[in-house]
Formats: sequence, structure tokens, C-alpha cells
Amino acid sequence: MQIAVTFRHMESSDPLRDYVEEKLARVKKYIDEPIDAQVVLSVQKKINQRAEVTMVAKGLTMKSAEEKDDMYAAIDLMVDKIERQLKRYKEKLKNHKGSEGVQRRIEKTVYSAPSFDEGHNEPEIIRSNSFFIKPMSVEEAVMQMDLLDKEFLVFTDDRSEEMNVVYRRKDGNYGLIVPHGK
Repeated sequence: MQIAVTFRHMESSDPLRDYVEEKLARVKKYIDEPIDAQVVLSVQKKINQRAEVTMVAKGLTMKSAEEKDDMYAAIDLMVDKIERQLKRYKEKLKNHKGSEGVQRRIEKTVYSAPSFDEGHNEPEIIRSNSFFIKPMSVEEAVMQMDLLDKEFLVFTDDRSEEMNVVYRRKDGNYGLIVPHGK
């Protein structure tokens, strides 16, 4: 497992770094693939200790962040949360057979809002990414959206091979957008 620990608004600490590595070693049992973990430990407003992790393994991305008044407690809560997510993911994978459908490449572009408001002919592009999305079931898409802590997820349905969108509604439930042809 590759673990990168970044310290923000605080001194770098080898004991904290070792503690993070020791705690994150627990999650290896849930994923066989190589894992890349980015951990950010920070102090906010001089009292809030925040621990965040973003883990990527085998096309799966998970995020967890916790805040406490003690950094070690924040790390413990962060690791517990990511471990619960991985347990839930592994259970769902047991119940769901993976699809070997065609992966699609999508492009994500972020535009500057003022460029639209001010009536410019061409919108200003802030950031653009392209990536592949694998076919998955609606349940797997909802789970992936929860793991990423996102409000919506674009995915290819593993049965119909159509592009769909699952999103979190304001009432806490989930919505699904399924495009229909002509």
C-alpha cells in the first residue's frame, strides 16, 4: 500500500505518520489490489484536528474525513469509517456479479460561472478531465457515489449499456435518470 501523508497548518510528525500507516494497514484485508492512499492531517482554527483520506484501488475511490479535538481520535474515526465503507462494498460485491461490458470514456469540464453571466461568446474552462467508466448496476453506482461522497454519478448500466445518472435528492433519497432513445 502506498500512503502519502501531508501535514497542513501543523508540524510534520513521524509518530503521527507511523500511526496513520499502522491504522490504514487494517484495510488491506478488504482489497487485494494495490492501494494508493492520500492522507491529509490538518489543524483548523487552532483547535479542530482534521484527518482526511482518499483511497484508490482497482477503479474504486473512497473518501473519509473526520474532525475531533485530538488528532489520534480523528485518525481512528477516519479509519473506522473507511473500513465500514469497504466492508459494505465487499458484501455488495459478493451479492453482485461483475459485468464485463464495454467501458466508456467520458469528459468532465468545469466552466467559470462569470464567463456565462458576462455574456462572453466562449465560456472560460477552469478544468477538464477525461476518464473511463465501467459498467455497473444501479446499486453499485449508488454505493460508489456514497463512497466518493458525491451528489451524483454518471455510469453505464451493466444491463442496458446505456449511460445513466444517479443522484442524491434533497430529501435524502436517490434519483435515477435513464435516457430513452427516439
